[in-house]
Amino acid sequence: MDFAMIGPALALSLGCIGSAIGCGIASMASHAVMSRVEENHGQFIGMAVMPASQSIYGFVLMILMKNNLDGGSLSPMTGVGIGLFVGLALLVSSAYQGMCAASGIQASAKQPAILGKCFATLGIIESFALFAFVFALILI
Repeated sequence: MDFAMIGPALALSLGCIGSAIGCGIASMASHAVMSRVEENHGQFIGMAVMPASQSIYGFVLMILMKNNLDGGSLSPMTGVGIGLFVGLALLVSSAYQGMCAASGIQASAKQPAILGKCFATLGIIESFALFAFVFALILI
């Protein structure tokens, strides 16, 4: 592997690791709740997959970074820095989004009327991943 590709690899892999952790946490809660309630299963699954979006940000960032590295407009060390720190932001954001989704799934199973509010808080956590993603786009 070329040293220059470490940055893009970090962006993708850390985003995917975080998405796997977040979706795993939320999915476990979703499965537990679906075994107890008879309806709204799709809403629980929708909440459980919210952390997957950070892997998409990592994928897009990886492609853009690779193109800029190949074109010479991004140095390999800058790519490693961007990939590491933005990747960590994606990882942490998606892990905490999964924890928030798990509690939202449990809460909305007890009180279905709060489902929209639960999705709103997941969107707030998502915004931090978007901020990191946009920051990376500005830097590259």
